[in-house]
Amino acid sequence: MGLVQVMKNIAKINTKIGDLNAQWLENLAAMLETNLEKTNLSVDEEKYLTFLMQVLRVISDNDGKPEAAYSLLEYNQERLNQNLLTIIQNWAGKNLPKMEPKLAQNIALDIVNFSNLILLFPLGNQINNVEIAIAGYEVALTVLHSQQFSQIWITIQNNLGSSYQKRTIGNLEENIEVAIACYNKALEVGTSSGLLQGWATTQNNLGNTYQQRIAGTRKENLENAISCYQKALTVRSLEKWPQEWASTQNNLGSAYHERIAGEKKKNIEEAIACYNLALKVRTQAEFPLDWARTQNNLGNAYLDRIVGDRQDNLEQAIACFIRGQEVYTQESYPAYWEIISNNLDLVYNEQRLRKVS
Repeated sequence: MGLVQVMKNIAKINTKIGDLNAQWLENLAAMLETNLEKTNLSVDEEKYLTFLMQVLRVISDNDGKPEAAYSLLEYNQERLNQNLLTIIQNWAGKNLPKMEPKLAQNIALDIVNFSNLILLFPLGNQINNVEIAIAGYEVALTVLHSQQFSQIWITIQNNLGSSYQKRTIGNLEENIEVAIACYNKALEVGTSSGLLQGWATTQNNLGNTYQQRIAGTRKENLENAISCYQKALTVRSLEKWPQEWASTQNNLGSAYHERIAGEKKKNIEEAIACYNLALKVRTQAEFPLDWARTQNNLGNAYLDRIVGDRQDNLEQAIACFIRGQEVYTQESYPAYWEIISNNLDLVYNEQRLRKVS
């Protein structure tokens, strides 16, 4: 039984039980029937289109909640490949703008949820997952315009920027530049529409991207990153959004630690202050992984610290690294454990040299 007939049958059954999605499913079936005749999809392409519609249907039925969709994706991991990417880019990209607007918007929203899910999906080929997510976001943007769907549009641009940051296909420098462009587009709408929380999230993400940027000078990129984080903190307050506030404080600490402009001594003190602020929220009990990551960052800052007694700073660094390894154990997180072990070795080696001298 073909895709169109399957969807028609589902729509008939759903109409009997009062399913609100039945009408748009019938409309989609009719549209599919027309476009399948026009596009002459191969048998293999129709299978992938059927799979895409199954996924979108599950997402629509479950309000974007991940459990059911992840089960379907896990069972069909082999279909998360270039063929599915092509169906999204070519079939959906060409046909969404031709559909009745409300239908196209509903499908686009489901595609956005699909992209959100697959971007975080831990199974399958991660390179393909990111490419599929990017294709979904870009297709959805053809019918979800900034004027009518400002908040959703900002979220899509944010997620698209994050996807390009994660992307491993193509030129890394170019991918980062695309990510920066996506975030700047989101900021334009976020500022004009007064969506402050989304604006702050975008500023934080843009700061992260500037820290990774290859183009331009390292000095200027770090200054831009610091500026973005500081802007984000004008909205992300400890009282209203403590987790987000702590995340940005940690990121700001990292930017100050790497900063080239200004006096190194002051920059490191700023970094230490930011990390300590982040640890007010990032406790071991509530956010163990974030806590351990910030402890490692703080340890590195103490290792580089200029102010104060050198031996005291080294002891502070050791304490931070040891705390980090309480979470990043060799058994559970071997890569992170090794990074912190290397940091500890640096401290211990300096202590030994100080004793000898």
